[in-house]
Amino acid sequence: MKILGIIPARYASTRFPGKPLVDIKGKSMIQRVYEQATKCKSLSAVVVATDDERIFSHVLNFGGKAVMTSVDHPSGTDRCMEALEKFGGSYDVVINVQGDEPFIQPEQLEQLIACFSAADAQIATLAKKIESVEDLLNSNLPKIIFNQNKTAIYFSRSPIPGQKSADYSKWLSNHLYYRHIGLYGYRTEVLKEISKLSPSPLEKTESLEQLRWLEAGYTIKVGITELETIAIDTPEDLKKV
Repeated sequence: MKILGIIPARYASTRFPGKPLVDIKGKSMIQRVYEQATKCKSLSAVVVATDDERIFSHVLNFGGKAVMTSVDHPSGTDRCMEALEKFGGSYDVVINVQGDEPFIQPEQLEQLIACFSAADAQIATLAKKIESVEDLLNSNLPKIIFNQNKTAIYFSRSPIPGQKSADYSKWLSNHLYYRHIGLYGYRTEVLKEISKLSPSPLEKTESLEQLRWLEAGYTIKVGITELETIAIDTPEDLKKV
C-alpha cells in the first residue's frame, strides 16, 4: 500500500499568523512536523502543502518537499486534494498531518494507518481517553463517540454522551469519554469524493468538518491512542511548549 503524508501549512492563521515558521529551539515548527512525519516508515513520501512562498522556500531550504496550493481552500482536506494532484504519483491512502503539532509521534501515524487494514475503512482518525473534567468541558477539544466496530457515530464540541447528573465530576467515573485527535487518513478515491462535498448543516452547527462526511454517509474508522499531542494554535501555546 502506497501512502502519502501531506502537511497543510497556511501562513495567514487568524489566531497566530505565520506560525509554521515560528522558531522552536532552533527549528521552525513546520520543519519539526516534517521531520517527525518522515520517521513514520509506512509513509511512502511526505510533502508540505502551502499557500505561501515563504513557507514553500523554507521547506525546500531544509531539504523537504513542498507544493504550492491555492489561498482559497476553506479546509485542510481541500488543500490535501490539490497537493495530491500536484505532487503526482499513484497513492492508495493520503494522511493529513496537522502542521501545528511539532511533536507528533510516528507511532500515532502508524496507528492511523493501521485502520486501513480493514477493507471497509474509507476515512480514519484517532481518539484518546479523556482524563479530566477540564478536557471534558473544553469546547476546543472535540469529543467523539463510536460503535463496537470502532466506527465513528458522532463528533461534538459538547461532552457526549450526556448524563442526567449535573455534577460533571461524576461523569468520567460513570462512562469512558474520548476526545478527537485531529489526524485524518483517507483512501485516495474517497478524498477525491469528499473534496467535492458542500458544507453540511451539522458541520456548520458544530464547526467540525468531519460531520460533513458522516452526513454524506461515509464511514470513519477510529484508532485509539494513548499518546498525547500538543497543538500550537496561539502564541500562548508556543510559550507553554
